[in-house]
Amino acid sequence: MKATSFRNLGGCDLTVDAVYEGGRAGNTSDDPISSLLPGCGNLGGFRAAGKGENKKYAVLYSSREEKDWPDHLDPITGRLTYFGDNRTPGHELHDTPRRFNLMLKNSFDWLHSSPPQREKIPPFFIFEKYATSTSSRSVQFKGLAVPGFPGLSATEDLVAIWKTTRSQRFQNYRTVFTILDIPTIPRAWVTDLSSGVKQSTHEPLAWKRFRKSGIYTALTSAPTTTIRSVQEQIPVNRQEEQILTAVFEYFQNTPTGFEAFAAKLYQLHDQKAIIDEITRSAVDGGRDAIGRYALGVTTDPVYAEFALEAKCYRPPIGGHKPNTVGVKEVSRLISRIRHRQFGVLVTTSVIAKQAYEEVREDQHPIVFLCGRDIAEILIDKGYNTPKLVVQYLKNEFPL
Repeated sequence: MKATSFRNLGGCDLTVDAVYEGGRAGNTSDDPISSLLPGCGNLGGFRAAGKGENKKYAVLYSSREEKDWPDHLDPITGRLTYFGDNRTPGHELHDTPRRFNLMLKNSFDWLHSSPPQREKIPPFFIFEKYATSTSSRSVQFKGLAVPGFPGLSATEDLVAIWKTTRSQRFQNYRTVFTILDIPTIPRAWVTDLSSGVKQSTHEPLAWKRFRKSGIYTALTSAPTTTIRSVQEQIPVNRQEEQILTAVFEYFQNTPTGFEAFAAKLYQLHDQKAIIDEITRSAVDGGRDAIGRYALGVTTDPVYAEFALEAKCYRPPIGGHKPNTVGVKEVSRLISRIRHRQFGVLVTTSVIAKQAYEEVREDQHPIVFLCGRDIAEILIDKGYNTPKLVVQYLKNEFPL
């Protein structure tokens, strides 16, 4: 992967998914973003250059380690979900030290005002933490973003949500941005922005099109492979490991309870899924649950039926050897789905390489939800600690 050394940051372009190395001094001066985008500061998940409402540009940085606020970028659609900066009780929604939430509100107001005032919206540069062997402060550039997403209304792309911390409630913003189809940001444009140039000849076309007409040219990408490796199916951090372990240990001696949970999990993942029946183990015919997936408009839906199978197998966590879902289990589900049906297989473990390959190469309509998926779905729905997960399981699936 391309990486630019710390000493060369001041004159380089910004390329999507390229890595920009931090320094080695061991303090905040190691931050690479302040060198790439002058005037934005060297601390915080949100930064901006410029005073008041006249921002030259803004930075959204994510460490992907904030369990209560799981920022997420979908590289396939170019959709970015990012949370505001009111993350502790005791503050009003817009009363934050960096006034980021107020800037979010203004940006989305300018987007949806009549007539729109998109010329006031600054470009948002997106970075993620990407520690390297040279510096723990290195970052990866994920692209240039603008507020909103194709098809979302003004009530959907900026939402104030309630959170509870230590029994204290407070609000924060959940926002949706679009990563624009700009593979490389030229250094000349960054220089013009930093100098306050409003109409630069170096503006990327996708940015210019959005500012002028509100058209989103999203940076989308088709996956090069549909077969996830074992590493891509297991938790990526300690938080996800603990949550998945809590699920496995709760159900490991009661697999029938896990079947009901697996069906509910699929509904949590996609609200268009409807569970019609949790089948009895003695007569399930290879299906632990049966349901329908709603397609079309709500007043005239079309349903695609599905069969769901659940496998509460030991995940590969803590040095344990995983009990993988193999060809036999997957073939069993395939043999049970009828014409025009699809299958869903939910497991706390992973799908073996051969089984995964055979399903995808033969184009069987099977959805896999593996250990990492379970943890990510629960975190996304607010069950972001083992305690909250166990409490949820005891309430919903008493053993």
